[in-house]
Order: sequence, then structure tokens, then C-alpha cells
Amino acid sequence: MNKKLSFLGLIAVATLTLNCGRQKLPILGERETAIKTVDGQQVTDTIYHSVPDFKFANQNGDTVTAKDFAGKIYVTDFFFTTCPTICPIMKKKMLEVYKKYEGNPNFGILSHTIDPRHDSVAVLRQYAIDLGIKGTQWQFVTGNRQQIYDMGQKHYLVTAQEDATSPGGFNHSAACILVDKQKHLRGMYDGTSDKEVAKLIEDIQILLDEKQ
Repeated sequence: MNKKLSFLGLIAVATLTLNCGRQKLPILGERETAIKTVDGQQVTDTIYHSVPDFKFANQNGDTVTAKDFAGKIYVTDFFFTTCPTICPIMKKKMLEVYKKYEGNPNFGILSHTIDPRHDSVAVLRQYAIDLGIKGTQWQFVTGNRQQIYDMGQKHYLVTAQEDATSPGGFNHSAACILVDKQKHLRGMYDGTSDKEVAKLIEDIQILLDEKQ
């Protein structure tokens, strides 16, 4: 037997074994069951928590909706540009994610400001420029304050609200949320943690490789 072919065969088997044993990420949030009829038979279907449509303005002044992320995996978070505590750390760590998958058409990042009164389109544009972000793979969005808070707390399941007792006047989670192509939540990660962000980068690849 050709030794080179034999070696390549061992690599193929090892790769197949790793892929077969690869972790499948959970789907987060509440779920419901529904009865439907398929081929004349009643079957139980599971309806998973999912992100609804939305409408915000990005750093270029363009309207951003869920359609802009159709067929894509994305990471989302909540921040404000004058945040004196966790936001600078989160954005530094998110830059690692951005650079890892920069240019991948199947991946995006969506960051919502929770201070839309201050964080105008112009402010977000400068913020993106200062981070070195080009194009729209990473979208920084602003809009109606209550809609942004509702997206965070009701749909992404994280804290996002005004709070006079918190540093900077706002209370928000450090979580980065991983969303799949079906708009299901597949993971939450501490955006200030090296270990958690490394896990996020790994899990993005799992979803990119996942057949959906």
C-alpha cells in the first residue's frame, strides 16, 4: 500500500471522527410545542425562541433589519459609546472576533447602543472608524430607545436599560449572544473574558460548519 495514501487515509478518518463527535450547540430560551398534521398524521413540533424582525439605523445612516442577516450567523451585544466600565473591554475583545471572521459573507456582528439620545449615526460612524471597522460586516445601530431595550430584554434575554445608579447612567449585560441562521440563540458569552471570547470564536465556527 502507498504509504502516502495510507497516511492521508488516517487523516481523513481522524477528521471524520472529530466532526462526528463535534459538539452541537444548544438552543437557548423558552420553547413551545405545537400539534400539526403531516401526511395525515398528527405530530408534535417544537417551536424555539427566536429573534423577531427589527428596524434600526446603522453607522452609515442605512436602515438595518433582520433581512440583512438572512442566512447569516451573527453575534450581538449592547453598549454605549461613553460607557466608562465594561464597553471598552468588550469592544477590544469583539475586535478579535471581527478579525478572525473578517470578510466571511456568512458572519456578521450587530451592536446596539442603549444611549440613542447621545449615540447618533454620526457618533456611531466615528466610533466604528476609531475601531478600524470598514464596511458593514460589523453594524453599530441606534433607534427608538424602548425598542432597543425590548430587543435586549425580551428577545436576546439580556439586561439593557437606563439606570441612574449605574456607572454612565445605564445598566447592560456584558454578554455577547450568538445567533444562528434561523434566528435562534445558540450561546451567551462574557465579552470581557479572554476564555469566554475564545469559546465564542470556536462556537461561531461550529455554527458555520453546521448543516442547517
